[in-house]
Amino acid sequence: MRGLLLLVLAAWAPPAAAQQLLDWSPDEVRAVGRHGPWPPPPVRDPSNRVSGTPAGIALGEHLFNDPRLSADGLMSCATCHQAGRDWSDGRAKGFGTVDLDRRTPSLWNVGYAHWFGWDGAGDSLWAQTIRPIVDPREMGGNAQRVAGLLRHDKDLACGYQRAFGGKAGDDDELLLVDAAKAMAAFQATLVSPRTRFDAFRDALVAGDRAAVARYPLSEQRGLKLFVGSGNCDTCHFGPRFTNGEFGDVGIAFFVRPGEVDTGRLGGLARLAGSPFNLLGRYNDDVSGANAARTRHVQRLHANFGEFRVPSLRQVGRAAAYMHDGSIATLEDVVRHYSEVNPDRLHSDGTPLVRPLGLSPQERTDLVAFLRSLDADPPPRPAPPPLCP
Repeated sequence: MRGLLLLVLAAWAPPAAAQQLLDWSPDEVRAVGRHGPWPPPPVRDPSNRVSGTPAGIALGEHLFNDPRLSADGLMSCATCHQAGRDWSDGRAKGFGTVDLDRRTPSLWNVGYAHWFGWDGAGDSLWAQTIRPIVDPREMGGNAQRVAGLLRHDKDLACGYQRAFGGKAGDDDELLLVDAAKAMAAFQATLVSPRTRFDAFRDALVAGDRAAVARYPLSEQRGLKLFVGSGNCDTCHFGPRFTNGEFGDVGIAFFVRPGEVDTGRLGGLARLAGSPFNLLGRYNDDVSGANAARTRHVQRLHANFGEFRVPSLRQVGRAAAYMHDGSIATLEDVVRHYSEVNPDRLHSDGTPLVRPLGLSPQERTDLVAFLRSLDADPPPRPAPPPLCP
């Protein structure tokens, strides 16, 4: 009987994890709350008339996986942006090193961005999608190849007609842009799953102490550091954990002797010279309102050595790290920010980082928090047929 009573009492006792709860000030609760809710509402790109449309998304997914867009017929967008590798390739350096020695960024949540590429040389997702298709160091395709597929492949021609409301015409460049817009519509659907952090954030905002306490203490301590003395959320804020802009974080910009990656400075020059930027004829927003950011951005020498601030969602699954893949592990990333040398920062820029001087326990806690932003995505279904 005594043993049975002990079992009953144990069944009613709260789990040990439920006793783990740090004190959270109102300011901290507000700071954490600004990183959600997740997922955000879907967005439509006004520069892309097939953004958010089922037919456009379906065509885009088929094109994204089609190696015939490349010159040798062996490489598709999915070659480097693999679903099983969190929409990247797991390499420190991207295939073809089209952007000097940069790594392949993940496509998670890319539809919510407003600048694209490590240097922001694209001001729309569809314009950014064109670049690797035609660059000879990547897919090496061209407008004629893409247009031919849309005209003559039975399924793609049907998918194009359903998405764009008419048969593929005789303007090869326009068809290249349309293909990129369909692929952008597909990429915008790649939204990362909810995580342990999201459950904690929602419970904290709602005042649900029992649910809050399920978040491990190390992750709570790391989050307090992230929104507190670490000031990590100066750049990594909001539901996507990024401001979407650019910064110099002390990574060398010398690629090899005599070769320098100028980052945002060079990206802005390429953006201004691109026939596919939002100031050009392919912007579907006739008002031009969505081109205001492109119209008013200034190219300053302070942009030298700046690179895009990446989202931290799925960050524990995204090795290697930094724009050039020069840091192998998440622990090494935290160590970099703990010990960053201010002399490595470009002197004309606005300092965004300082050495945090974290203790070993603080580094461990910060990594634990960052890993709470990871989650296994659900299995992906097969692409739907273009013309059932």
